[in-house]
Amino acid sequence: MRKTSLALAVAASTLGLSLSQVATAAFIEDSKASIEARNFYFNRDFRQEGAAQHKSEEWAQGFILRMNSGFTDGTVGFGADAIGTFGFKLDSGDGTAGSGLLVPDRSGGSQDNYSGLAVAAKAKISNSTLRVGQMQFKNAAIASSDGRLLPQVFEAGHLVSQEIDGLMLEAAHVREVNHRNSGDYEDIAITSGGRRGIATTGGTTSDAFDFIGGTYKITKDLTAGYYYSNLDELYKQHSLNAVHVLPLGDKQSLKTDLRYARSTDDGNRSNVDNKAIGAMVTYGLEGHAFGLGYQKMSGDTGFAYINGTDPFLVNYVQISDFANKDEKSYQARYDFNFASIGIPGLTFMTRYLTGDNVDRGRSVSEGKEWERDTELMYVFQDGALKNLGVRWRNATVRSNFANDIDENRLIVSYTLPLL
Repeated sequence: MRKTSLALAVAASTLGLSLSQVATAAFIEDSKASIEARNFYFNRDFRQEGAAQHKSEEWAQGFILRMNSGFTDGTVGFGADAIGTFGFKLDSGDGTAGSGLLVPDRSGGSQDNYSGLAVAAKAKISNSTLRVGQMQFKNAAIASSDGRLLPQVFEAGHLVSQEIDGLMLEAAHVREVNHRNSGDYEDIAITSGGRRGIATTGGTTSDAFDFIGGTYKITKDLTAGYYYSNLDELYKQHSLNAVHVLPLGDKQSLKTDLRYARSTDDGNRSNVDNKAIGAMVTYGLEGHAFGLGYQKMSGDTGFAYINGTDPFLVNYVQISDFANKDEKSYQARYDFNFASIGIPGLTFMTRYLTGDNVDRGRSVSEGKEWERDTELMYVFQDGALKNLGVRWRNATVRSNFANDIDENRLIVSYTLPLL
C-alpha cells in the first residue's frame, strides 16, 4: 500500500522525536498493540438458472497487526498508529474465485498473497486529535468494511474533538481507498449496481470525499447524531440518527434505533435522489433479544454510499442492503446469549428480511427479494484456547431481479495482545 508524501513527512517527523522526549511521555506506556490471525472459508452458490458462475469458493489465512501509540508530553502530543496486513491463499480453484478474500489476478483467479502497511501520524491538543495517513472509519457517513480476510483502509486527514462532555465532533477529507481485496489505493467509487437506478457520466469515481458531523449523548438513555457528507461531483448526503434505550425492569429493555438520510446529486455527473428511512426496535429479556425493523426508499434512485463500505442502514445485512429504488423492506430478528444460562462466549443470531416494491421499469412487475441469515459464534473463555473465536455464518437470498444465493462462511480468529 503506498502512502502520500504528506503522510510520510508527518509520520517521519513524529517517529523522529528524540528518545529522551518519548521516554518521559505516555507515548510508550499508553501504547497498545495486538495481532489477529484470521482463517476464512467462503462458499457462495449461485442458484439461478443460466448463472455465468455457479460457485465462488475460497479459503485463506490472514494476519492483522494493529499498533496505536500514546502521545508525547507537552501542549501538543504526537504519536502514530499503524495497521499491518498479510493474507495468503490456501485454496482457490479455477472458476471459483471472486469471494472478496483475495486479490483477483488477470486470469480470473486469485493472487497467492498480498500485504500492506497503513500508517497514520497523529497530534493531540486537549481532547482533540488530528490524524493524517491511512485509517479506518465507522460512522453514519462512512464505515470501513471488515467482512472479509483483511480490512478496508482509507487515506485521509481526520479531526476528532471531544472537548464537551457527551459531545463527539469529527470531520475528514478522504482521498483514496484500499479495498479489502486489493493491494493498492484507488479513487473512491459510488455504489451503483442492482436496481438502484443510479446513473453517472464521466465514470463512477471521485478523488475526494468529505464529511463533518458527530454524536451527542443527550441523556444516559438517548444519543443523537448528524453527519453531512459529499462524494465530490457524485452525491451529497445528510444523515440523522437517534438511539434510545428504555429500561423496563429487571434484565429487560427496549431499544429504538431511528435513521434518516437524504441524498442528492452533486453537480451533473449523477442522478442521485433518495430519501431513506429506517427503524429498528429491539426488546431485550435476559439473554434474549427480539427485533423488528422497517426500511423504505423513496425518490428517483436508491440509496447512495461509497462502494465497498458498510452503509448506515438498519436492513443492511450479510448479503443484501435492501436499498434499491422505491424498495420497502421488513426485518424480524432474534438473538440469544448463552451466558444467561451459564455458557459464556456462545451467541446465536437469526433474522429474516423481505423487500418489495422495487422499481424494475415500466414493462415488468415489481421487484421482490428476501434474505435469511443465521450466525453461531463461540469464543473460548479460558484454557489453552482462550480468546480463540469460531464463527459460522449462513445466508440464503432469493430475488426476481438479482442473484439467488446460498452462502456459508466459516471464520476462525485469534487475537493476541502484544502491549
